[in-house]
Amino acid sequence: MRYFLIAGEASGDLHGGNLVRGLMAVDPEAEIRAWGGEKMAEAGATVLHDYRGSDIMSLTEILRKSGGLLHNISDCKREILSWKPDAVVLIDYPGFNMKIARFAHSHGFKVFYYIPPKTWASRSGRNKALRRDTDALFIVFPFEKKYFDSVKVPYIYEGNPLVDAIDAHEFRPVSQEPYLALLPGSRMGEITRMMPVCLQVAESLGVKVIVAGAPSRRPEDYEPFVSGHPGVEVIFGRTYDIVKGARAAIVNSGTASLETALLGTPQVVCWSTSGFNAFVGRKILRILDHIKYISLGNLILDKLAFRELIQEDFNVPELTAEVRRLLDDEAARTAMQQDYSRIRELLGGGGASRRVAAKMFELLADRSND
Repeated sequence: MRYFLIAGEASGDLHGGNLVRGLMAVDPEAEIRAWGGEKMAEAGATVLHDYRGSDIMSLTEILRKSGGLLHNISDCKREILSWKPDAVVLIDYPGFNMKIARFAHSHGFKVFYYIPPKTWASRSGRNKALRRDTDALFIVFPFEKKYFDSVKVPYIYEGNPLVDAIDAHEFRPVSQEPYLALLPGSRMGEITRMMPVCLQVAESLGVKVIVAGAPSRRPEDYEPFVSGHPGVEVIFGRTYDIVKGARAAIVNSGTASLETALLGTPQVVCWSTSGFNAFVGRKILRILDHIKYISLGNLILDKLAFRELIQEDFNVPELTAEVRRLLDDEAARTAMQQDYSRIRELLGGGGASRRVAAKMFELLADRSND
């Protein structure tokens, strides 16, 4: 079979690489072309466009760079039409991939969406397009099942690929000293809000800090905050190593909190934004009463496995008390790690990428036998 995979960022490339390996294992005749990156290339896909240089972008960037987006969409459409794959496999990145889904489906191509848009959190209007333009939706969180059932969008759940990504990582220590991991997010606004508070807490507790530099950032982005803090180090490209070896972690809300749970490191999740954005966010959460937490791990468990310090609660006294608890309270650390084991179990354990690949191949083989 011929598979055309599209990912537009580092996480999609990572999961795409594991999916490529799974497809090649279940389909010995697989031919795979991709818009992706080095992980997909290393796995054996022919990468036509590298996401790092091809301007595939999120919706927040569309208005600023609409010309580049339209050019990329046109190129992608031409490549699909020219090569005629058996399936177009979209990986996350809805700002680009939803447009490709409509095009590919309208031209008779099988469309699989792997890690679909989080319509349970925002932009629920996309559910109509998902029903119309995709042949199979591969969701990755167990709590999504109830939601997609309620909006009548068919789906397949085979587990979460983060488990595979973490289990495949070869860990190397980053420090011989005990330290606190800090993952302040990738946007400058997040870094600006997180870093001063977190470093003040670390200094008051006398603990070394290692900051996981985001792939999209540069060392100079962190320099104004770490300057004058000799116990703080910024390391790029080794986030899993940093988190795994840490005594505890302070994590900006997002996928990083789920990765931290799967890595087994006690954590506190922090999130802060402008007053206006916080007001809007709270209004949305009141409407979406099925969303009780902002962290994926807590959403998966449907309970507070680790604390979330949001907006006003993200302050020096609250964070100091919580980090001290994570560092010193062995009973609390053990209870959190037991919850982490349950999260891993609910995510289906390892092998999700291979199971998803097998299901995709099965769906295509069934069609070819009709």
